[in-house]
Amino acid sequence: MHKLNGDTAFRTQGLTKTYGEGAAAVHALRGVDIAIPTGEMVVLLGPSGSGKSTLLNILGGLDDATNGTAHFFDRELTTMGERALTLYRREHVGFVFQFYNLMPSLTAKENVELVTEIADDPMDAEHALSLVGLTERINHFPAQLSGGEQQRVAIARAVAKQPTVMFCDEPTGALDSKTGRSVLNVLQTVNQELGTTVMIVTHAAATAAMADRVIHFADGGVREVIENTTKLTADEIEW
Repeated sequence: MHKLNGDTAFRTQGLTKTYGEGAAAVHALRGVDIAIPTGEMVVLLGPSGSGKSTLLNILGGLDDATNGTAHFFDRELTTMGERALTLYRREHVGFVFQFYNLMPSLTAKENVELVTEIADDPMDAEHALSLVGLTERINHFPAQLSGGEQQRVAIARAVAKQPTVMFCDEPTGALDSKTGRSVLNVLQTVNQELGTTVMIVTHAAATAAMADRVIHFADGGVREVIENTTKLTADEIEW
């Protein structure tokens, strides 16, 4: 794990993102001010087009802001060049998307090893797969795994980098409730046992009960931030 000093993993001020120009311009973010404490599990809720994924992509170094600032600890992401952002993603960030993006010709273990070969301080691929409950499936190919198992391989691949933060964009969106629950269990374990800051974009409002902090988005802005005094486990939430 790349340890960094500071209580705040991310903070943004006046963050905006506009696609296009003139009358056709789309204002994806409209002046977002947030602070994400280190080590929290954070859920971002809101309808499609409200800005959740855009924020995740900017904080993850996948997209540029139009205006405003975004900091990762003491580093300003919004002034970084492409090389610096690439290093930031490689050293600190794990991504989990709705679609698993596994290489079909590689086993579960080999898919995870794609990341461990380029990471600075990687976790052993077999250990990462054991964390997500797939010890018995390490030599299976994606086509031999269920959707939930493939998503857990994707999580193991992200975890194996030992990232400071994990960004999860609709990680249960393609899964049924039972399978989705097992995936959320894994993310909760990663957050609690490894101390990884986990940010989850989701339409599933029930997921909010698991979070330390819930950020509600609407029309490109933050409508409300709620801090949970008590958290439920993935098994306790109502779908």
